[in-house]
Amino acid sequence: MDYCLANFRKKRWTMIIKNEIISVTATQIRTIFDVLAETSNSEKQNDQSGLYSFLEDVPKALLPGVGGKKILDFWWKAVNTRQLFSEVYLVTNADKYKHYERWATANDFPVENIINDGTTTYETRLGAVADLELAISSKKLNDDIMLIAADMLCADQNFDMAQVIKFFQLKGGELAIYYEMEESESTSSRGIVEVCPDTHRIKHFFEKPQLGETSSRLASVVFYCFQQESLHTLETFLNQFPDTADRVLGKYMEWLINTAKVPVYGMKLPTGFQLIGQVGLPDYTKWLAHYSTLKNEPKVKAITCRAYARIGIIGNPSDGYFGKTISMSIANFWAEVTISESKNLVLVPHPLNDPTEFGSLLDLYYISRKEGYLGGLRLLQATCKKFYQFCSEKGIALSKQNFTLKYNVNIPRQVGLAGSSAIVSATLKCLMKFYNLTDDDMPISVRPNFILDVEKEELFITAGLQDRVVQVYEGLVYMDFNRSLMDERGFGNYVPMDIQCAPPFWLAYLRDPSDSGVIHSNVRQRWLNGDPDVIEAMKLFAELTDKARDSMEQKNWHDLAELMNKNLELRRSIFTDACLGPGNLKMIEIAKQHGSAVKLPGSGGAIIGLCFDLKKLSELKKAYQEAGFVFCQIVPYCPGNTGGQ
Repeated sequence: MDYCLANFRKKRWTMIIKNEIISVTATQIRTIFDVLAETSNSEKQNDQSGLYSFLEDVPKALLPGVGGKKILDFWWKAVNTRQLFSEVYLVTNADKYKHYERWATANDFPVENIINDGTTTYETRLGAVADLELAISSKKLNDDIMLIAADMLCADQNFDMAQVIKFFQLKGGELAIYYEMEESESTSSRGIVEVCPDTHRIKHFFEKPQLGETSSRLASVVFYCFQQESLHTLETFLNQFPDTADRVLGKYMEWLINTAKVPVYGMKLPTGFQLIGQVGLPDYTKWLAHYSTLKNEPKVKAITCRAYARIGIIGNPSDGYFGKTISMSIANFWAEVTISESKNLVLVPHPLNDPTEFGSLLDLYYISRKEGYLGGLRLLQATCKKFYQFCSEKGIALSKQNFTLKYNVNIPRQVGLAGSSAIVSATLKCLMKFYNLTDDDMPISVRPNFILDVEKEELFITAGLQDRVVQVYEGLVYMDFNRSLMDERGFGNYVPMDIQCAPPFWLAYLRDPSDSGVIHSNVRQRWLNGDPDVIEAMKLFAELTDKARDSMEQKNWHDLAELMNKNLELRRSIFTDACLGPGNLKMIEIAKQHGSAVKLPGSGGAIIGLCFDLKKLSELKKAYQEAGFVFCQIVPYCPGNTGGQ
């Protein structure tokens, strides 16, 4: 097995490439030929014809791979950057030293950084841990160290090494890379880790566990980062384990974590590793064919995801005040984001929402006055920035794939239908699919908080969790943002409801709205100051929500209509009519004149209502249109529907 070790920049880092026992690799190749001779005549003929004879005695790290490149070439490319590493070393034995010397001269690797441990046979091997200690002592290394088995094949040959280093430095402890095993892989052939999902500290390490010893399928590979101050544990381990058979890195990590209790953190790679340890020729040819096929395949097809507008049916705006709400995603309007692989990372401006060309100065004036200066491009950029930050902090190593992001949105702007969060939600869906993140990597309960953080922390948009929850869960959702739940686990209790519980709502909104973000006025500050009227109002919003949930589940829509009216009046008492503005008040007045229940579905600029008399509903529609408002019937969005999901 080959290892590499390197020095990091700033705080010196050393990387070592180590061939644990090169003669093992030669034995494997010879063993492969023995297996071939025992299996079938055709394989014997292949052997006799010399089809694989060129592999005999070749170290596994130097076996030819896709495009003529060797496995070691990939790792050398990954670490051969002076921005990250100051020195890179390769450790081998006397038997295979010449192979690596030839490779080094052909690949601009410093020959003086190849360390020869002096052994020539499997029986006289030192063991991987002793070889690591030899590299450190012979080169007088006093640095943080990255150690990699450079004869294993990484499924993603373009991951971000800088992200690994950043996470290691963030955690301030030792680091082990792991991946989630495929179903065909056996845990008894790997080092298996159990990782705390919150702290990312490895709780337990199992070196090739027996069946039933652990349910984890997270496999640790020889890809470690060690702090300089922890390197003394190598000598301690070697003194305690004089038997060469025990001096393998898996045993060392098991001892370091389980016995020595040294803090070791885990970082996940979204893709796996192959050709780990002792493998046969069938494994080599299988993965060679697999990666050759991948290389010839076209780039991944573009991924398109949607997130839908939403209406707050009851309880809002108490979602930002530890209250309760019921909200529903609607199929009338949506944001759509498309991601595709590209040479450079490109964010494509929307021709209408992010204009850069104008017909005249007057044209610029009118567009800027109506639309403002904040289009959707900032939302894409902020989501990408926050996504990288999340993955770095959570120990998820991303591939160095670049992409192009573009978006389209038909959600009316600035009317409180969650257009901004829809763009962020759809972008997050695209990024997760593009980088193969799973629900375990970013649980569904966490995603609304992520989306809210993008808007609040990056873009300073006033918002609550309601919109983000319903756009992630989709459909009709009951939400309880109880303070104790939020403080304890960071998210509330989100309960999907049967979409059939939703009555036929209508929607009206302003043609020329103001910025919905200013409608909340000073209510939040009053709440923070302990204003009893605001605190009591938020409790009442929560009570209305529970009653509305019962009414909807019983399809008692007339009671729901009364609760919606109460929600509106409670909101008016807290926010005041002056804050709601003339446009919202005019829409409310028209609804009341026609005997319809009415409330604000968001922060302002739109209203929803219930009118069960079809004649009055027709008159209501006409009244809104004649007054210059836009009117439509709500179409609930059911998560089972298609549409870029």
